[in-house]
Amino acid sequence: MSSALSPLDGRYAQTAGELRRFFSEEALIAARVEIEVKYFIALSREKGVPELPAVRSREEKQLLAMVEKFSSRDAKRVKEIEAKTKHDVKAVEYFLKEKMEKIRALRPFIEFVHFGLTSEDVNNLAYGILIQRALREVIVPSLRTLQRAIASTGRRTEQIAMLSLTHGQPATPTTVGKEFLVFSSRLERQMEALKKLRMQGKFGGAVGNFSAHASAYPDVQWKAFRTRFVRSLGLIPLTYTTQINPHDDLAELSHLFHRIDTILIGFSRDMWMYISRGVFKQKIVAGEVGSSTMPHKINPIDFENAEGNLGLANALFDHFAQKLPISRLQRDLSDSTVQRSIGSAFGYHFIALSSLQRGLSKLSLDRSILKKELQAHPEVVGEAIQTLLRKHRVSGAYEKLKALTRGEGMTKERLEQFIEGLPLTKDEKGRLNAMLS
Repeated sequence: MSSALSPLDGRYAQTAGELRRFFSEEALIAARVEIEVKYFIALSREKGVPELPAVRSREEKQLLAMVEKFSSRDAKRVKEIEAKTKHDVKAVEYFLKEKMEKIRALRPFIEFVHFGLTSEDVNNLAYGILIQRALREVIVPSLRTLQRAIASTGRRTEQIAMLSLTHGQPATPTTVGKEFLVFSSRLERQMEALKKLRMQGKFGGAVGNFSAHASAYPDVQWKAFRTRFVRSLGLIPLTYTTQINPHDDLAELSHLFHRIDTILIGFSRDMWMYISRGVFKQKIVAGEVGSSTMPHKINPIDFENAEGNLGLANALFDHFAQKLPISRLQRDLSDSTVQRSIGSAFGYHFIALSSLQRGLSKLSLDRSILKKELQAHPEVVGEAIQTLLRKHRVSGAYEKLKALTRGEGMTKERLEQFIEGLPLTKDEKGRLNAMLS
């Protein structure tokens, strides 16, 4: 029994667990440690800072080991320090100083840890590298897998005719596969945009002017240092900032995922309706129960689950996009608490993808239902008939079909009789009759 407050760490802990290494508190602390260590090493290589000699190979390995071997025990120690400091980034600084006190060669230089930085220099870079890694290693691959599964189903069924519904009413026939390919192509477009997106990095001290850095070392080209350092992390350096990253990158990312999730909500609902119509059957899984009182039921729970979780993800993404790019003057702290829920948004998104994959794997197409639906609505070939009549300049082509079919019960036989009386060639009449079979 879980006592977790959030379903992400309770009911869905196993599904969403893969994201913990990017979005947990421990992951954020580890990323802060990584930024601080790499900054210290980069600073030591700046010739204009002679008081901090370049870190030697042996000590560099020891420093990087603090990053690579960062453990839950280390994270616990940081939290213990934070309980006293009441400041999360300062706790990381003190933690690193404790570690470096044990390295004799580095002991004289520990005051260069967090040198000239403000917390946001560390935090925004930590979030940036975590988000990019999560996208690259987990989120985009899972989205690509789903998109390919939808596309594969589409290609397999592209020639299978199906009754379409516009405004909920029988309309011109479509194919099963084309409807799947609509969604896969829409996802493909958004994923192309996602492929180009890179997180940005703010690095410039208390209000973005390198004031502290310049007061100590006025001759160092700090802007050039920033460019090199931020790029070394795989991020795009921001040139002009206040104390914080303006979060336009997070807003862009949120808008992208809002669109992706909206497309998937549409897909979930369409699949729900196809299952409701009987177009798709769901595999029976031994031991599963569809209803506590109706033993016959096999509910489309995977698509319902996906729709609900995508809605939760979008509520968060929408808030990120609206809130995060706005900060009072040079800084307020309201973005800090909001950013802590980035993992929740991706968690709900990721759960939804898992549900959709599972739902797709259970489906089988019922061709008898497809045929039955088309046979029950022969009037849907009316568009093809009136268009062919227009081709031959038959006066009032649309009106003739409207009078025959609109709001009327239609049979195949009545349409065959109508076709027989049309001023068309035998071959063209044959093509129209073939549409009715």
